Amino acid sequence: MKTLISLCFFLLLSPLSSSTLLPISNLPSIQAEKLIRELNLFPKDPINIVDRDESEPARPSLVENRFKFPNLPDPFVPAEDLGHFAGYYKIQHSHAARMFYFFFESRNSNEDPVVIWLTGGPGCSSELAMFYENGPFSIAKNMSLVWNEYGWNMASNLLYVDQPIGTGFSYSSDKRDIRHNENGVSNDLYDFLQAFFVEHPEFAKNDFYITGESYAGHYIPAFAARVHQGNKAEEGIHINLKGFAIGNGLTNPAIQYKAYTDYALDMGIIKKSQYKRINKKLPACEAAIKLCGTDGTISCLASYYVCNTIFDSIMSIAGDMNHYDIRKKCVGSLCYDFSNMEEFLNLKTVRDALGVGDIEFVSCSTTVYQAMLVDWMRNLEVGIPALLEDGIQLLVYAGEYDLICNWLGNSRWVNAMEWTGQKEFVASQEVPFEVDGSKAGLLKSHGPLSFLKVHDAGHMVPMDQPKAALEMLKRWTHGSLSGATAEPENLVSAM
Repeated sequence: MKTLISLCFFLLLSPLSSSTLLPISNLPSIQAEKLIRELNLFPKDPINIVDRDESEPARPSLVENRFKFPNLPDPFVPAEDLGHFAGYYKIQHSHAARMFYFFFESRNSNEDPVVIWLTGGPGCSSELAMFYENGPFSIAKNMSLVWNEYGWNMASNLLYVDQPIGTGFSYSSDKRDIRHNENGVSNDLYDFLQAFFVEHPEFAKNDFYITGESYAGHYIPAFAARVHQGNKAEEGIHINLKGFAIGNGLTNPAIQYKAYTDYALDMGIIKKSQYKRINKKLPACEAAIKLCGTDGTISCLASYYVCNTIFDSIMSIAGDMNHYDIRKKCVGSLCYDFSNMEEFLNLKTVRDALGVGDIEFVSCSTTVYQAMLVDWMRNLEVGIPALLEDGIQLLVYAGEYDLICNWLGNSRWVNAMEWTGQKEFVASQEVPFEVDGSKAGLLKSHGPLSFLKVHDAGHMVPMDQPKAALEMLKRWTHGSLSGATAEPENLVSAM
């Protein structure tokens, strides 16, 4: 199967053939390496996890520098005026882990919200989103950068983090720092955020929003709960958490896997007879997920294999259809081509600007992917109601043409979620989400909860509908998703 990790993405859901029954012990390494190699994103030298050298000298917890990418379209804008930062944070509660990040100050106002973006995978770099979805710029074929007029830094102070450890430029010299569950992932992110606001205290008072895509449907609720917990316990700097947004995510597998055949039938991918045949696999999947629960280990790995035979069966019928956007075909060995990002990040001038030295950039880490397989089928919806009850906003949005994390499955788990406003949310009417007088989606909201089905978009909404995605962010962070927001008055057009 031709598979592409689409940022959040990147939800590497393509399973082994259901007719190939391999021992569970062989599944993770074979599958992860096979899938990522097919993406043409397999690193030349996968991240090297070795025992820590105790003689390694101590380093500052956060090493950050202002930078300016070479080949920018505005050569006379100094780095100091751009407000672009890149750096490493030595994770406080780790053995030797260092987390890499980008930070782009808002092109509108430093008082705009701080928005963090988490890419999925698990194990895929957030640079994928930065260059292909909602970052300040994209990469042209000649390796020059082009400003993105719909980058989310037009309305927010924007953070991209390579996480979990072992993803992108993030690394460790100690194998004990590899994470296997959301507890480890969210604690690392919380430690990073505390260090970031120590370095940038001027942004600590700003509203804070967590966003991301695909497997980040796991990361985001766990991270939001960790931030909220830290605030309540007064652990460190108070983080002004206002909301979290999940784009085409995997959050409640029990409901979402059941929706695969329904979506495929509705969209004409499979026929009724095929639908009935594939649905015979559902009872085994549901039983396996139940055993996994929220904290299983081996049972969760087993459920990953059992349930993915459903998706595999659909794709065996769909053939070369792009499962991130069913309107498209996979071209050649890939569904999308992200190779110019790796070429760009391997330029010496770029690496010098970022201060990453000779560290190997890992687009999608097999080490991280394998380690997180036991986390895949866990239900991360369970912690969301408590956040809603405390007034933390949740926006779930999904492009209508994505199969792998389709809007139908996402809509179903959102509607099924039990909280005090559930009845009112279920009963609320869908209203058009309009951008510049055109219908860009359908919106359903009640209180702090909103669900948006985005028209003419696949798995990567900010890539397919950049203008609508930026408008969505603006309205949501201003508390007015159903209505237009005022245009910024002090936008710096030169950037």
